[in-house]
Amino acid sequence: MNGDAVGPLSVFDMLKVGIGPSSSHTLGPWRAVQRWLADDAPPLGELRTVDVHLYGSLALTGIGHATDQAIMLALLGHDPETVEVDRIQQYLTRLRAESVLSIGGATIPFDPATNIVFHPDERLPGHPNGMRIIASTAGGHTEADYYSIGGGFVVGPGDAEQAGSSTDTLIDLPYPSSTPAEFRTHCISSGGSVAQTVWENELTWRSDGEIRRDALALWDVMAASIHRGCHTEGELPGGLGVRRRARRLVCGLVGDAPGSSTTSPAEWLASIRSRTNSFTEVLTWVSAFALAVNEENAALGRVVTAPTNGAAGVVPAVLAYHLCFADEPPADNDIVDFLLVAGEIATQFKKGATISAAMGGCQAEIGVSSAMAAGALAAVRGASVDQVFMAAEIATEHHLGLTCDPVGGLVQVPCIERNTMGAVKAINAAELALAGDPDDARVSLTDAIATLHATALDMADSYKETSRGGLAVNVSVRVPEC
Repeated sequence: MNGDAVGPLSVFDMLKVGIGPSSSHTLGPWRAVQRWLADDAPPLGELRTVDVHLYGSLALTGIGHATDQAIMLALLGHDPETVEVDRIQQYLTRLRAESVLSIGGATIPFDPATNIVFHPDERLPGHPNGMRIIASTAGGHTEADYYSIGGGFVVGPGDAEQAGSSTDTLIDLPYPSSTPAEFRTHCISSGGSVAQTVWENELTWRSDGEIRRDALALWDVMAASIHRGCHTEGELPGGLGVRRRARRLVCGLVGDAPGSSTTSPAEWLASIRSRTNSFTEVLTWVSAFALAVNEENAALGRVVTAPTNGAAGVVPAVLAYHLCFADEPPADNDIVDFLLVAGEIATQFKKGATISAAMGGCQAEIGVSSAMAAGALAAVRGASVDQVFMAAEIATEHHLGLTCDPVGGLVQVPCIERNTMGAVKAINAAELALAGDPDDARVSLTDAIATLHATALDMADSYKETSRGGLAVNVSVRVPEC
């Protein structure tokens, strides 16, 4: 196995609720600090000092990716799934002003400007996204190293190298696989669809009702991020001067419709379905959906990693496209099936390659998200098992080699627009697969994932989320890093 993870993976490991702008640089460090507080720190009541050191890509693009803010919020006791997004800056401003933390009954000095330390020219040995937490008590100092390996997965003390799953590696799935080819074999032998076979695996961790509940809860977060992003204007934080565009696109389609911002996301999407939309308008809606999610992500909004925050707009945009524009009214289970198939495809990339831009460039984020969405869309449109994997392969094939070059270290340029490109490619890939014969295909999804992995190994580090290559060094606008 060549990829990020060992052991079984649930689709809910791949689809997580988090705060933007980055699953590897924001959600991962947040979870690492939470894990340290819960499991690896010395007795919290005895703490005297805490320092967090960031290395490699976490240091190079950490300011733009809000890594320091995630660490502060974690130390303050907030959780990414429940923190009040509109109050985040209030929490951070207070900590910076008071320079004091209360942890486990201990009150310790903590100045984010000095106790969070960036080492852009150093790297820990395990992964480009490394961090070290150093704490002191009356008895001395302790150190713990963590690696944020993409998609909110964290490797810490005592973990097997690159172990990415949040699940027990001793679990036996009814349909285990390390490649899409193996998973296909299970589907064919059992006579089940991709979604049905995924469902059987998911019953290892959840009941039928819990699978449905948790998948729909993920869609609720996705739909809320689309709705909020499509009704919010202004400039994104970070100093790059990027203005939100999703609302502008929507207004160009329907005008500044009074009351649409106060309707529920479901009602709003239903109103879009009730319209007569030209091809150009449909394309614009898809772009608006994708832009909306990643504009929310860039503004530290709540999104679903799919498989990462930087690529979070593709899957919801394509699912919204299906709900709004499918020729026939979507079936009741389409949302759940779509997310199960998308999540399963993501697990295949994690097991066989990587979902970390710091390891593989943007092909590992937008490329994977486009494959997820393509396969899932094909599945809910009635594709065969082979057509589902064909759709995912087509989307993958045409993202191979895509670099990660965030301007100013911010998840904005070119990241936000890339989600629109990934969504449109996913739709195109699904349609090609539905109209095609898998027997005529010359590239399998297993081949494409192996190629993505090999390409990642060959790619220069300057194109792997370091802001030291590509557009990041060839545009006129500069944002100071740390």
